[in-house]
Amino acid sequence: MNKTNLEAAEFISKLTANIGKEKKFEVVVAPTYIALEKVVDLTSSTNIKVSAQNMYFENNGAFTGEVSADMLKSIGVKYVILGHSERRNIFGETDELINKKIKKALEKNLTPIFCIGEKLEEREKGLTFNIVEKQIKEGFYGLSKEETKQIVIAYEPIWAIGTGRVASPEQAEEVHAYIRNLLSEMYDEETSESITILYGGSVKPDNYFGLFTKPNIDGGLVGGASLKESFIELADIMRTIII
Repeated sequence: MNKTNLEAAEFISKLTANIGKEKKFEVVVAPTYIALEKVVDLTSSTNIKVSAQNMYFENNGAFTGEVSADMLKSIGVKYVILGHSERRNIFGETDELINKKIKKALEKNLTPIFCIGEKLEEREKGLTFNIVEKQIKEGFYGLSKEETKQIVIAYEPIWAIGTGRVASPEQAEEVHAYIRNLLSEMYDEETSESITILYGGSVKPDNYFGLFTKPNIDGGLVGGASLKESFIELADIMRTIII
C-alpha cells in the first residue's frame, strides 16, 4: 500500500528511462490497484510488464472490495501475485482459497506469482520443508502439468520480510532446491526445470549478487527496495549475473 497515482507515475517514468528496454531478463512491477491502469499505459511501449497484487476467484458478483481477473485483463495487466504472506497472515487467506485464485488466473491467461514461505517459529522448529510442501501441494491441487509450467513461484521466508533480515544464499538455495525436487517428484524433471522460482525477503543491492548466482534461484520478488531507485541498481546487478 505505497504510492499515489502521481507518485507511481513519477517512479515508473524513472524505471522506463533506465530499464524500460531491458531484454536480458523480465521486469514486472506490481503497483496498488488504483495505479494499475496508469502504470500499464506508461509501460505499454516498454518491456516492463505489470502485475496486480491480488485478485478474487469469482468472475463477478457481490464481493465488495474485490477485483476479478477479467477486470485486471481489461486494463492490460499480465501477472497477479497470489498467496503473499501478508494476504495469508493479515487477511487469513487459506491454501484452499489461494488454489482457487490460481486456477482462475490460469483460466483467464494471467500469470500467477504464487508466494510460499515459513514463519520464524516454523523454521526454528525445523518445519520449513513441511510448510513449503503443504503450500505447494495444496496450491497446485488439481492443476495439470502444462498449467503448472505457467506459474511463477516466489519463496519468501516470512521472518525475512520487512525485517532487514535475509536468508543467507545457502539457506535460500537449500529451500529453492527442495522446491525444485518436490516439483520433479510431483510432475517430472522437465516441468520442474521450466518453472521460475523467485526469492523474496529483504532483497537489496548489497545481498542480491550472492543470492542470484545460486543455481535454483531464478530472480527476486522485491519488496521495499522496489519503491526506491535502488530497484534500478538491482537491475544493473542482474545484468552482470546473466551472461
